[in-house]
Amino acid sequence: MLWLWVKAFHIFFFVSWFAGLFYLPRIFVNLAMVPAENAAERERLLLMARKLYKFVTPIGLLAVAFGLWLWLGFDLFSGGWLHVKTTLVAVLLGYHFYCGKLLKDFAAGANKRSHVWYRFFNEGPVLLLLAIVLLAVLKPF
Repeated sequence: MLWLWVKAFHIFFFVSWFAGLFYLPRIFVNLAMVPAENAAERERLLLMARKLYKFVTPIGLLAVAFGLWLWLGFDLFSGGWLHVKTTLVAVLLGYHFYCGKLLKDFAAGANKRSHVWYRFFNEGPVLLLLAIVLLAVLKPF
């Protein structure tokens, strides 16, 4: 029965983490579009991005922790699909922390990318989520 609670919290935290990862790069799109003379809008968006990043970082770590607990603590899952899923989660963690680097670049006024680049960058978590969910549900190999 405990494993069902752990699974429920894993799902809750990964859904919450993805919500943040869907929205944070969208803020980057808006930041990249702010004219240089509009400091107030830039600061407002930076504040939103900082708060969101600080909020979703522990949520993402909890999602990973509950996922590891499911995998290692209950030994209910095995197969190649789990190794691929784990690799994709590692890529997602890299994406998350790269968002932190991009946020620091924006704060320092060192952004060199266009809003169009951020629009494409924003699609990364969508593709990762699709692949991770398909692997977890279908367990294809």
